[in-house]
Amino acid sequence: MRIGVAATPDVALPTLNWLQQTEHSLDLVITQPDKRSGRGQSVQQTVVADWADHNGIRVVKPNNTSELIEEINGLDLIVTIGYGVLLPVSILKIPAHGFLNLHFSILPAYRGAAPAQHALLNGETRTGVTVFQLDKGMDTGPIFSQMYLDIQPSWRSYELLMELAKLGPDAVSKAISMIENGDSPTAQFGEISVAPKIFKDEARIDFSNSPEQVVNLIRAFTYEPGAWTLWKGDPFKITSARFSDQSFDQPGQIYSTKDKLFVSVNGGAIEVLTVIPAGKKEMSAMEWARGARLIGGEIFG
Repeated sequence: MRIGVAATPDVALPTLNWLQQTEHSLDLVITQPDKRSGRGQSVQQTVVADWADHNGIRVVKPNNTSELIEEINGLDLIVTIGYGVLLPVSILKIPAHGFLNLHFSILPAYRGAAPAQHALLNGETRTGVTVFQLDKGMDTGPIFSQMYLDIQPSWRSYELLMELAKLGPDAVSKAISMIENGDSPTAQFGEISVAPKIFKDEARIDFSNSPEQVVNLIRAFTYEPGAWTLWKGDPFKITSARFSDQSFDQPGQIYSTKDKLFVSVNGGAIEVLTVIPAGKKEMSAMEWARGARLIGGEIFG
């Protein structure tokens, strides 16, 4: 088959690497336009565009979907992986076999832009990937393949997405084989849930919640957009934490020992492991605590 891939984030890389080694022809990579990023606001292209350049694959960065019409004529199939653009049906019909999407949940659970994050936020212990035919709905198309994954308690969204990405090649391979064999996909069934895009305000830590809710929020939103609170009026990210058997009184209050840092929450406490203070890089919680010269009784928030 002549195949194109429409993708933006690094979770697409395992499937791109696999496709390049198959008998199929990876003819085109579609990704989002270059954007200004970082403190210096320099113009940067996506990691997928970097990959395409490095591997000599033609890459296009359309500013609107109409620019795709000429680019994808003649392709047999396009696989989308976190592309981040809702495509009209007129575009979906151009390739001979349409568009497939590699989605990071077991559909119809967690339809939307942030399925892995919402799964962690809700304390799920199992998830997976789904390859389905794109249609006019939001992640509603019929399913070609699904693969399951047990979620490890220490995984944050960063680790979970990397592990789910590793399932992509096998899931996409099965879907392509079904298409080549003339096998039809299956309509979605089961309980529907949604996983909309995460905004910064949603990632603010509420220490009046339970230990489970606070730890799950930190897991879900690390590293993007980052679970945060305030320290002396500045944003302060907590990037990893775990449950603790300590018990304190006031939510948000900080307690430190010689080698551990705790924060009080509703009904208990969490142990903070790593943090990103404003304007600094990630560090251990104790490294930060020593520099902050805590005297006791300080409160986040």
